[in-house]
Amino acid sequence: MSLPLPHSLSPSKVSAFKDCALAFRFSAIDRLPEPPSVPAVRGTLVHRALEGLFWSVPRGQRTAEAAQAQLERAWEEMQSDPEWLDLALSPEEAAGMLAEARVLVERYFGLEDPDSVVAIGTEVVMEARLGSLLLRGIIDRLDLLPDGSLVVTDYKTGKVPGVAQEQARLGGVHFYAFLCREVLGVLPARVQLLYLKDQVVLSTEPSEQSCWGLCQRVRAIWAAVERACRLEDFRPKPSALCQWCSYRAWCPAWGGDPALARVEALRMAPGRGGGGPVEGIEGVVLAAPAASAGVATGAGGDGLGAPAPGGPGVGSQPALPLDMVAPG
Repeated sequence: MSLPLPHSLSPSKVSAFKDCALAFRFSAIDRLPEPPSVPAVRGTLVHRALEGLFWSVPRGQRTAEAAQAQLERAWEEMQSDPEWLDLALSPEEAAGMLAEARVLVERYFGLEDPDSVVAIGTEVVMEARLGSLLLRGIIDRLDLLPDGSLVVTDYKTGKVPGVAQEQARLGGVHFYAFLCREVLGVLPARVQLLYLKDQVVLSTEPSEQSCWGLCQRVRAIWAAVERACRLEDFRPKPSALCQWCSYRAWCPAWGGDPALARVEALRMAPGRGGGGPVEGIEGVVLAAPAASAGVATGAGGDGLGAPAPGGPGVGSQPALPLDMVAPG
């Protein structure tokens, strides 16, 4: 009996499969939840603060003080978040995490002037089909340049990758460029990674050739996933990443039994709505015409379009220019 195929691939799933096929299986197929971590929750907090800066604060008023105010608001909202509660931090640990988040938000201003940015979307969920495969990604921020071209911006709260990993990270951003091309009919002029901690920007200019290369790589990875599912053959790949892996209890490289992961997943299924969440997606989904979801827009921020009639007023999704949205 073969294992079920995952519903879609995202940049994080592609990276997970390349890092360790067995960890990919536990996450994408068995759908075992990863326990929350301080770095992940801190990253979510900073992302929400910067999202609020572009969503709630008009251009000309996006100061460092305004960003810190958005961070405080995000901090208050997070107090009831299940991931935050599961961390069970002491008051001292919580204060330390908030202090680190404040520093990251402050350092953002050393990378760009937010008042000069025309953000037409934040936390933009896009999906498009590559053959039978559904590709899905969440863009932190989508910007419009004066000449009408687009820039995809992705915030990073971790360390800048070494030279050996830099190309791999930039390779992942072509995923977002492909989604923009398929959904909006426009290839971004630039995709940039903003590393807040080190105040470093890594950027690349996607091209039709880079999109073609991305498609070839994704097809190869999907073929490997299909084969592994058919043969039930997802193998561990021991590395330095193992020390941060949440799945060691079921990994044979650490004396675990992968079959027990399926049992654990079934045990937890009722508490996850019977099937678990899909990728933790919030907001409106923008889909290419070939996909079934259609196209929707929200309103707000620096968006240049109008709300979709009867559409959800989603706070994390400013409207895109109507002439840029692919006909659905």
